[in-house]
Amino acid sequence: MTFVPGGKKAKKEKSVKVQTHHRHVRVLFAVTVFTALLTSQAWGITYKAIDLTPRNGLFDFSYGNGISGTQQVGYGGGILNGNKNHALLWNGSSYNYVDLNPSGFSQCYARGISGTQQVGDGHGFSTTGGYEHALLWTGNAASYVDLNPSGFTVSYAYGTNGTQQVGYGYTGGNIHALLWTGNAASCVDLNPGGFSASYARGISGTNQVGYGTAANGNTHALLWTGTPESCVDLNPGGFTTSYAYGINGTQQAGYGSGSATGGNDHALLWEGIASSCVDLNPDGFTSSYAYGTNGAQQVGYGTTTNGMTLALLWNGSSDGVINLYQFLPLDLQVHYYMSKAIGIDSYGNIIGLVSNGDSTHAVLWQPIPEPATLLLLGLGAAIVRKRHR
Repeated sequence: MTFVPGGKKAKKEKSVKVQTHHRHVRVLFAVTVFTALLTSQAWGITYKAIDLTPRNGLFDFSYGNGISGTQQVGYGGGILNGNKNHALLWNGSSYNYVDLNPSGFSQCYARGISGTQQVGDGHGFSTTGGYEHALLWTGNAASYVDLNPSGFTVSYAYGTNGTQQVGYGYTGGNIHALLWTGNAASCVDLNPGGFSASYARGISGTNQVGYGTAANGNTHALLWTGTPESCVDLNPGGFTTSYAYGINGTQQAGYGSGSATGGNDHALLWEGIASSCVDLNPDGFTSSYAYGTNGAQQVGYGTTTNGMTLALLWNGSSDGVINLYQFLPLDLQVHYYMSKAIGIDSYGNIIGLVSNGDSTHAVLWQPIPEPATLLLLGLGAAIVRKRHR
């Protein structure tokens, strides 16, 4: 009789280990599929488009500029308020909004948002002497902070990461990119050596993006990490000019033109250096522009070969671009022929606008998985739960 070390006990332990391994593999597979479904546009996602222009008669037009979580920012105006622009903070609908225009300001504009912070600019004779000043809000008009730094006559704020703000200002006739941390005295001048002018337009974590005028007079996309010395020139080979507007994580989005594009503007995507540049211009479009990224997807707009300007959504390449105009309700499609996407948040919600040349309305696009997708996601979640038990 052959002696087997461990006998039935060893076989049982081996069987348990094999079953456990297989269970872990199945859980890992289910999680992988589940995650892939969440991050892929191939699984049949559609969008609900919402007109954000307030319906109370005070606003005839509006512009959407920034988005973060459940909130969006921009500005609007109308005949009843003398066609003066007021910064607006929305919570997902035309009825749920806050007018951010502070007392003493004639007009103001909200351009960026993150967490509880909103940034933009405004002016009033009693408050800014009539000059445009960068502004910071935390949810209401009375909370505003004037960010205009000493030595600057005019300033604008375009982005925030929730604690810091970016923009640019005029000093001595020159335009310099600026970085703030909540007040005017904290301002850092980001203008890099060799550039006669610079503009900061977006911020994510410790990185800032924008563009500047190089020594040869051409505009180059720029990336900073908090100081002028840290500046990285993102202008890729084959491009005469480039601009960076959006940033999230390691991605930067913008556009550029040159011999590589036949002289047309093409939407561009970078990963921190010029050589990483990806041309996002899709087939059927003569020009395109990227203005925002959530780190995985990019938004902007493009002009087709037949002259239509359409809001676009990319997933890191020129292939599979999504035309967001198709998701507009019929009444907007009938009255507005131009659409643009400006910003996208981590959930895939998109802010932008539609226009017909005479009137403009801010629009929010919200992703809606199709029923088949919801079923797949439910099955994936059920598998994970079952295998976990």
